[in-house]
This record gives sequence, structure tokens and C-alpha cells, in this order.
Amino acid sequence: MSRPFVIGVAGGTGSGKSTVAERLRAVVGREALALVQLDSYYCAQPAVPFEQRAQANYDHPSSFDWPLLLAHVRDLLAGRGVDEPDYDFTRHDRSAATRRVEPAQIVVVEGIFALYEPDLLGCYDLKVFVDADADVRFIRRLRRDLVERGRTVDSVIAQYLETVRPMHLQFVEPTKRHADVIIPRGGHNDPALDMLAARVASAV
Repeated sequence: MSRPFVIGVAGGTGSGKSTVAERLRAVVGREALALVQLDSYYCAQPAVPFEQRAQANYDHPSSFDWPLLLAHVRDLLAGRGVDEPDYDFTRHDRSAATRRVEPAQIVVVEGIFALYEPDLLGCYDLKVFVDADADVRFIRRLRRDLVERGRTVDSVIAQYLETVRPMHLQFVEPTKRHADVIIPRGGHNDPALDMLAARVASAV
């Protein structure tokens, strides 16, 4: 297999990054696209008490295991499969499980800081920033955290105000300048997604 075409898909929480990644997968086929999710690469911290883990700032770049993520992306570039960690958001720690990601013609790295780490930026053939209004992103995050991550309304609001919003402004929003393509209105911008999908399909 020739070197994969690698895409970084970044954007704020709830912007529609996962929707963009799934749209691309639907176009090229599941077997042709390897999806690496940044949310799986939060640092393992089994020795840290739960109460302390629950209060940590997970919207800061230092909360991610960059060496492992970079090693896995480079393995996929070299045609080797990887075992992506499984992160348990109810426990704020990795579980014992992993998810096998096999090499493919297209590799998508998706997450809020996908365009943040310099060495990772050097791996990409295409850099995408998914943009959406802050109120829309918050509503989507609220729904997700209530349904999928066992949070309460008060805890989601507190986390948003204390860490999510300030970290977005400080760290995530500035990565937009690295993007080759900016998709406004998130995952609901069909014309932009069609153009992006056509570009990716041409690389297969």
C-alpha cells in the first residue's frame, strides 16, 4: 500500500468534527478510512484518586498523551495497525480495552487539538477546521455529556465556564490558522462537506 492520505480534523467541542469524519468514511468506504480519535488519547492516570481526576482540566493540551498518539499515526503511515486506547469518561481514565485501527488509504485524526501539535501537523496532507457558533457547540456538548458520559447539567455548565470556553479561546481557536480548509456551520454545511468529500475521494 502506498503512503496514506492523512487528514487532521479539528474544531471546538460540539462543532461537528465527528460528523465530518463519518461523512468522509461514508464516501470512501469504511475499509478505506482509518479513524483516529483524539478523545481516546487522554493520559492514563490510574494512580490519581477519582475525586482529583474529576476536577482535572481535560481541555488543556497537556491532558493528552501526545507521544502515543504520534507513534500510532506514524505506525499507520508505515502500514502498521495500532491498538487505540479506550477512554472511560465516567471514570476519567483509560479502561483495559483497546480498539484496533487497521491501516488504510485514508487516515483521519479527529479531535479538538488535531491541529495543535507541531509534529502531528507535519504528518497531514490536508488540515481541516470545523467551525460552529459557541451556543450551538455548547448545546451539542450538553446533550452528549448527559446521554453518553453520565454527567449532570450543573457539572457540564460548570466545566464549560471554568475550562472548556477559556481553553477553546486560548488553545483551540488559534489552531484555525493552520487549516487548509475551514468549514463553517459545522457538520450541517452540505456544500462544504461535498467539496471536501470529493477531494478525499480523489486521493483513494
